[in-house]
Amino acid sequence: MTEPANPAAASGRRVAAFFDLDKTIIAKSSTLAFSRPFFQEGLINRRAVLKSAYAQFVFMLAGADADQMDRMRAHITSLCTGWDIEQVNAIVEETLHDIVDPLVYKEATQLIADHQDQGHEIVVLSASGQEVVAPIAKLLGADHWSGTRMVVSEDRYTGEVDFYCSAENKAVAARELADKYDYDLSESYAYSDSVTDMPLLEAVGHPTVVNPDRGLRKEAVQRGWPSLAFEHPVSLRARIPTPSRAAVTAAGVGLGAVAAAGATWWGIRTWRRRR
Repeated sequence: MTEPANPAAASGRRVAAFFDLDKTIIAKSSTLAFSRPFFQEGLINRRAVLKSAYAQFVFMLAGADADQMDRMRAHITSLCTGWDIEQVNAIVEETLHDIVDPLVYKEATQLIADHQDQGHEIVVLSASGQEVVAPIAKLLGADHWSGTRMVVSEDRYTGEVDFYCSAENKAVAARELADKYDYDLSESYAYSDSVTDMPLLEAVGHPTVVNPDRGLRKEAVQRGWPSLAFEHPVSLRARIPTPSRAAVTAAGVGLGAVAAAGATWWGIRTWRRRR
């Protein structure tokens, strides 16, 4: 894997490394990965779990184009209409380590460390909900992050989207963060697997594709962009903070060990035991 260069921005401004989340840092859809605990807590039914499993299977095999992303967004927003936001936050916090720990690419953690060693700030941008993106970004040691924001009324999701952090909007989020934190985008980096993130990759001076889908692979070849292959998930338990007592309790009574047999869905990987 090629380490990032160490250019000093001529302007003296900060340098950022923008990372997509799904299939760039982690090996599956971060939102769909939490369907299991959402089901356990009664937020979704078994039919929704199976539909999410199919969506994850398609996502893993072929990546998600713009139309698929829109359908996935519509599916997820319709599911979460009426959910209590505090309950969602609690579920994500309590199961974060068990859900995310087996999914993070070793290569991604090394690349993040390389950037941090050079003083670059790490930014995670994802179409997944902010409630999922924020704790994962913190777990990875990111400095800043942005995800899709849902409209909330009386502490519940209305089913409407305030900001969908995908496609052009992901570049919008990057530019807003650059303005806020004085990043020099011409010296900054971006990493993604999806052709839908072309606007983000075009917004920085150092774009790199990771596990690219067919459309992005074609664009990268034509533009001469570097391409990386991330293949090895690694446990972060040795390098992340000890989980809270609530997280330990939830892990003990809930998800248990993660199986290695399934390649298409967490259901095969995590339904080994339930206490």
